[in-house]
Amino acid sequence: MTRDLPDGLPDRRRGRLAGRIAVIGGAGSVGPGWGNGRATAVIFAREGATVLLADRDEESLEVTARQIRDEGGTAHASVLDVTEPAAVQAYFAECERRAGRVDILVNNVGGSRPGGAVDLSLEDWESQLRTNLTSAFLACKHAVPVMRRGGGGAIVNTASASGLRWTGAAQVGYAAAKAAVIQLSRVSAVEYAPDGIRVNTVVPGQLHTPMVEARLAHQRAGGDVAKLLAQRQARIPLGFMGDGRDTAYAALFLASDEARFVTGTELVVDGGMTARCD
Repeated sequence: MTRDLPDGLPDRRRGRLAGRIAVIGGAGSVGPGWGNGRATAVIFAREGATVLLADRDEESLEVTARQIRDEGGTAHASVLDVTEPAAVQAYFAECERRAGRVDILVNNVGGSRPGGAVDLSLEDWESQLRTNLTSAFLACKHAVPVMRRGGGGAIVNTASASGLRWTGAAQVGYAAAKAAVIQLSRVSAVEYAPDGIRVNTVVPGQLHTPMVEARLAHQRAGGDVAKLLAQRQARIPLGFMGDGRDTAYAALFLASDEARFVTGTELVVDGGMTARCD
């Protein structure tokens, strides 16, 4: 078993998504390295998909798109706030106009705020639901009709281990929203199965993504990145942290024909953390 991936993505290119049109929300990254969205976009493009990228950070989005194009892939980038209903509706109409259909949707937008029910403000609670849950709802709402017209598709929603259990810090808004994402996927999977649309959830655990340095260390460890990494790694039975590439490879399986009989379920990517009883 290899614990350490090289700094770049292993270039495996087996054409698992050849000819597919894939929309990836949250395709940028809050810093250098492999966030979930950027890794997913690059891997999907390498596997033959035309990727339609959306993110509210234009500069970060362009970094992802440029990497894909430099490798010979096809990427179209659009600045989008996925919490704005009219903007999301217009975006999927444009995707259908541009590409003719949408075969794959990956909802990857998210972010946490610390605080339990007492400490978290109502404003932050509503913001957490809007960012982590409403974003996925809106994308599904407007992607499903396009997928129906195209004969089916695959939706992969990104939740979090915090939606399954306590993961070491009070973040009630984030945890509640991510738990709801899992149920959004399950209900949608059953409802839209007759349309040939599969809906599943990737559930990442405590990964070492750019989010750790950019935000989490300041929220939870006074800016001490090494301290936060040690705390997170101590919870993982495998003894090391994955990163956005691990989430991306899980999403690749669920989006591909290899998962043709998989819907309404969760693929947990957490090094065994949620299997622990302590």
